[in-house]
Parts: sequence; structure tokens; C-alpha cells
Amino acid sequence: MAKSVKIYTTRTCPYCHMAKEFFKANDVKYTEIDVGSDRKAAEEMIKRSGQMGVPVIDVDGTIIVGYNKEALKKALSIK
Repeated sequence: MAKSVKIYTTRTCPYCHMAKEFFKANDVKYTEIDVGSDRKAAEEMIKRSGQMGVPVIDVDGTIIVGYNKEALKKALSIK
């Protein structure tokens, strides 16, 4: 079963770009939420993660702060 993946990003975030490249390389479908242009989404991200920095990645409710390749692999069951 496919996992639900959301990534909270900004346009200028290099680690967000790296995370999205990781998703593409591993054929992971994701929803991108630009918190730089959506204040309500930014507030949601802060409430869910306790963080103001991006990326914040939500994999089926598991919150990963920053681009953490090993944590992403584990959350997505990728070897």
C-alpha cells in the first residue's frame, strides 16, 4: 500500500530540493506544500512538528525534520 507523503517546503530550500530528488529517484509520490507562500500551511507545519525550518516531511503521520535520508528510507520501507 502506498504511503501518504507530504513535504513542507520553500522555493529556496536546498534540502527540500534534495528530498524531492530522493522521492523522484525512489518513485515516491508526494504532496508539496510551499510554506513560503501559504501562511496557514506554515502554521500547520509548526503545530505538527514544533519546527519553523524546512523541510518537514510527513510520512503517514511520522514527522521527519530536515533531509534525513536514513529516516526517510525507514519510514518509506526503502532498502
